[in-house]
Amino acid sequence: MIDRCLEGDTAAQHQLYRLYAKAMFNVCYRMLNDHDDAEDVLQDAFVSAFHRLSSYHGEATFGAWLKRIVINKAINFLSKKRIEVVTLDEGHEYVEEENTKIDHLTVNRVKEAIGRLPDGYRIVFSLYLLEGYDHGEIAQILGITESTSKSQYNRAKKKIKELLKATGYEG
Repeated sequence: MIDRCLEGDTAAQHQLYRLYAKAMFNVCYRMLNDHDDAEDVLQDAFVSAFHRLSSYHGEATFGAWLKRIVINKAINFLSKKRIEVVTLDEGHEYVEEENTKIDHLTVNRVKEAIGRLPDGYRIVFSLYLLEGYDHGEIAQILGITESTSKSQYNRAKKKIKELLKATGYEG
C-alpha cells in the first residue's frame, strides 16, 4: 500500500488514512485537549507524512513512524501557543510517588481530569503513560531535562488526584 501511495495512488492514500486516522486523532486529542485543534493537527500530520513518505524506509512500523510525525506536529502546534513547562526548582530532588489505584474510577472521570491538566503536565503525562515514551525520550522531544519530565509527570499525577478527590474520589 505504501508503494502505491508513493506512486500517487489517491485510493491507497485514502485507505492508509482510514487505517490510522482514528488512532492518530486520539494521540492528537490527548496532547491538545481540543477536538478542532486535534483534527487540524491530524490533517497537517497526514499531509506531511504523505509528502515525506519516500523517507520512510521501514526501520520502524509505519504506525510508529506516523505517530512520531503526529506527536511532533502536536508539539509544534502547542509551541506556537507558547506553552510553558514548569521547571524544577534548583536543589529539588525527584521523589517517586507511590503507585495509586484508580481501577474503580470510571474512564470518563479520569479522561476529564487529564483534560483539565495544564498543557505541560498533560503532554508529559500523555507521552509517558499513554504513548509509552520514557522520560529521556520525552526530554529530547520537548527540549527539556529528564528531571523536568519526571517532575511534570509527578505533578500531573498529583493534580489528577486532586481533581478526582474534588469530584468525590477519596482514594
